[in-house]
Amino acid sequence: MWFKNLLIYRLTQDLPFDAEALETALATKLARPCASQELTTYGFVAPFGKGEDAPLVHVSQDFMLVAARKEERILPGSVVRDAVKEKVEEIEAEQMRKVYKKERDQIKDEIIQAFLPRAFIRRSSTFAAIAPKQGLILVNSASPKRAEDLLSTLREVLGTLPVRPLTVKIAPSAIMTDWVKTQKAADDFFVLDECELRDTHEDGGIVRCKRQDLTGEEIQLHLSTGKVVTQLALAWQDKLSFMLDDKMVVKRLKFEDLLQDQAEQDGGDEALGQQDASFTLMMLTFGDFLPALFEALGGEEIPQGI
Repeated sequence: MWFKNLLIYRLTQDLPFDAEALETALATKLARPCASQELTTYGFVAPFGKGEDAPLVHVSQDFMLVAARKEERILPGSVVRDAVKEKVEEIEAEQMRKVYKKERDQIKDEIIQAFLPRAFIRRSSTFAAIAPKQGLILVNSASPKRAEDLLSTLREVLGTLPVRPLTVKIAPSAIMTDWVKTQKAADDFFVLDECELRDTHEDGGIVRCKRQDLTGEEIQLHLSTGKVVTQLALAWQDKLSFMLDDKMVVKRLKFEDLLQDQAEQDGGDEALGQQDASFTLMMLTFGDFLPALFEALGGEEIPQGI
């Protein structure tokens, strides 16, 4: 249970999170399979374990882990378009008349309904860690849409969930550009060998560098012409590495072997024990890493009125 991406949300009000009450709330919207004529369903599942007895809320120390699953029927657009075209051509040939948009849309709806029961099923899960004492919710995703799906469903079952994306006082792109320019990052942070550079003009160019010495003349030349760093590969201490982007999204999060070995040792032989140990160690690591990241980016910005 190591998050691979991170979207960070700040609770804007004190909200008491009771594990038992949260379990009851999540149980009101369980994940379920799509019915034959449903395009999608969304609900909560047990983050660890399987079966009806597996809890929907995993609690470890002061942290909670929840998970939601989306199930959707996949109908390729090209398949639907081809079937609509074939049906329209058949009607026009047999009835010697033109099929206009309203009828074409009706034909499309009928074809979708006919195809749905045979469509492929795709399932995807999203995990979120709740840290009430820190006032944070951390979503294991790089997609704000996926995170909002989970948060809005959590808000629906709880009745309220006052959160907003966490923001910092200095634009991440400004800080990252400075780190590459000066070849020195904040304390405990280290610039690695990958970045994305963008021209600030609307139609400006984009340069992506991988396995590149970012201290070299080529990169510095791009910066001197006005490009800014919009994604940068970084490491923190000897514990994790990640890609930070200009929207404050942490991607490709990788915990170093030292932490993974410790979790394996702490977790014992059982799979659930391993998962619990890795989740706990991950959250304790975030407890040090995230404040350091916020400070390196000028500190957290607190909007007026909150």
